[in-house]
Formats: sequence, C-alpha cells, structure tokens
Amino acid sequence: MATDEQIEQPQLYLVTPPEFELSTFADTLARTLDAQEVACLRLALATTDEDRIARTADALREVAHARDIALVITDHALMVERLGLDGVHLSDGSRRVRAVRKDLGADAIVGTFCGTSTHDGMSAGEAGADYVSFGPVGATPLGDGSRAEHDLFAWWSQMIEVPVVAEGALDADLMGQLAPVTDFFAIGDEIWRSDDPAAALKALAAAMG
Repeated sequence: MATDEQIEQPQLYLVTPPEFELSTFADTLARTLDAQEVACLRLALATTDEDRIARTADALREVAHARDIALVITDHALMVERLGLDGVHLSDGSRRVRAVRKDLGADAIVGTFCGTSTHDGMSAGEAGADYVSFGPVGATPLGDGSRAEHDLFAWWSQMIEVPVVAEGALDADLMGQLAPVTDFFAIGDEIWRSDDPAAALKALAAAMG
C-alpha cells in the first residue's frame, strides 16, 4: 500500500527532442528510461513528414512499451490509433479536447498544454482531459515571457482533481519547490542537451526530495 509520501511524490514525464537521429536516439532513450522511473513518454517531433513520424513512433513505442511506459504524440491525434500509441498531447489548450476525446475514446490518454491560463486548464478538464500542463515554469527567452508560477500549481493542486504537469525551463531548484504541488514534471531539453541524459534525469529526480 502506498504511503502518503509516495502518493505526493511527482512522477516524471519525458519529452523527446524536436529533432534527433533515430538510429542513435532509441538507444539513448532506452538507457535513460532504465536509469530512472518514468510514467509517460511524449513524441514531440517538429517534422510534419508522415513517414518519418511513423517510423520514429514505431521504434519509440517498442522501447517504451517494453518498459510499460505510455507513449503519446504531440497534436497528431489522427495517428494515435494507426501507430498503436496510447494517446495525444495537444498544444493548443482546451480547444480540441472534447472532439479528440470523442474520436479516441475513453481509454486513450488526452492531455493538453494550457500555458499559464487556469481558465483554459479548467475548460480542458471539463472537456475530458486526463491531465493539464502549464508552463514554462522557468525563465526562457522563448514565448512572451509569461511563466507558470508556484501559486498557479498550488491553487490547482488544492482546488482541481485533474492531474497537473509542470514543464518548460525546469531546473533542480524549481523542481524542489514545485514537487509538493504538481503531479508530473515534463522533462525534455533539460536532459537531452546533456552529454549523459540518464545521469541528468537522475539528478533532476533527486531534486524532488
């Protein structure tokens, strides 16, 4: 039986780089997943080449499912069933959640990124989202400069039952601060830019306390 401490410990959610060489990345991913427990993997390729996405999804699905890790894909909801994936991560807030949930059914994972808008997050939850992601959490020159602050996660975790994900420009300090008020940390560039992603992920996980 899980203790309160185990229940409160956030889970890790890994996001692939937008661009990578599949022949080497699959091995790097496998080593990273073996080094640290991960709840979910998101395929977040920047390309719109359907064949490339399909070949990549096939390879990563094999790696993820061998470890009982769910694999979701960013935005391409129509490819979920065909590629044998577990669901989709939408990047445009609550707009498509209801329609995608209807199309994919109750068993598929449907999550969505809502920036810093709790209103959009609540709308997504009401429309059937399995989780809502907020970010960026840390400072980044990308976007408009807005950040998902600690108070947003604290309010959400107290008031809303839908699981919440913190992502974007994370570091060990931020993860330590947010660990009590978030359900998941989505980690991507934070580890892939390292020479040893597995070690980088373990170090960030240790920061959760």
